[in-house]
Amino acid sequence: MIKITAQPFGAASDESEIVRFTLVNDNGIQVNILSYACAVQSILVPDKDGILRDVVLGYDRAEYYEKGTCYFGAFVGRYANRIKDASFSLNGKTYELEHNDGRNHLHGSFSHRNYHGEIIDDSVVFSFVSPPSEEGYPGTLTGKVRYRLTEDNALEIEYSASCDEDTVINLTNHTYFNLNGQDGSDILSHLLKVNSDSFTEINAEKLPTGQILSVNGTPLDFRREKEIGANIFDPDPQMRFAAGYDHNLILNGAAGELKEIAKASSQKTGILLTAFTTEPGVQLYTGNFIQEDAAPLGKDGVRYPRFGGFCLEAQHYPCSPNYPEFPSAVLAKGKVYRQKTIYQFSVN
Repeated sequence: MIKITAQPFGAASDESEIVRFTLVNDNGIQVNILSYACAVQSILVPDKDGILRDVVLGYDRAEYYEKGTCYFGAFVGRYANRIKDASFSLNGKTYELEHNDGRNHLHGSFSHRNYHGEIIDDSVVFSFVSPPSEEGYPGTLTGKVRYRLTEDNALEIEYSASCDEDTVINLTNHTYFNLNGQDGSDILSHLLKVNSDSFTEINAEKLPTGQILSVNGTPLDFRREKEIGANIFDPDPQMRFAAGYDHNLILNGAAGELKEIAKASSQKTGILLTAFTTEPGVQLYTGNFIQEDAAPLGKDGVRYPRFGGFCLEAQHYPCSPNYPEFPSAVLAKGKVYRQKTIYQFSVN
């Protein structure tokens, strides 16, 4: 039986109370979710020796979630990833968005607010409203994010949203995993396999060029399990542009159907992560700039190093509103957006 409790976790700068929800299953798996940014603050799972390891990056102090610049564990939107020139056209009208990544738009503001959460049956559910004036997106977007821990050691994240105008949407979660635990190590020796045959090429601004390329013969080929660090320092332009991995891998299988994204494991702890999603792509990010985080310390007083964690951000492709050939990220007025992503844990 899943047990869920709630307790204070400090306050946001607007003096609203941040609540931490704790979900525990009968196997001793524990997940902590914060009302601020709907952030996955910790996931404790047993390693091969039965020792509980916290396998996600984050902070022990509430104020660091506002100060931090790495989106640790955060709910991201209205549009995850980058939109070129912070603008797009929809129904013949051009929308200008906030320039928050140089001249471009990145992620949006959903990760910078405190949400109202409720315990509903075996889940924690957060509600949100995004007005049309927010960052330039059209329409009032309303929705929910649901977190559920299962008895088979899976964290399920489900998103739903609707809008009173046609709009674009791309929601995801930005959890960084380090299956070694909170020891300050990097993830370069982690083993990773991704069910992807192709990727969206990026330029020096980490924006998609519009070209879809095969992973064959490139550092982005994870079709067979290999260490994350095996090719991370290759001179390939794709790796130099991102200073590591920060790429959208196109997933095999039909969009809208739940499918396996990837398997990742720690050779140190034996912990295995298997991820699933209904989305057409996943952003593999290897924490290339974690060491520059504006918050001073991570959990347990650790200053996370470069490559201190990896993300598997289930998503639509970056900049899809500007590339009609990419899967559409348009949410029509009155229709319902749905997305489901699962992170399941076991031991090798």
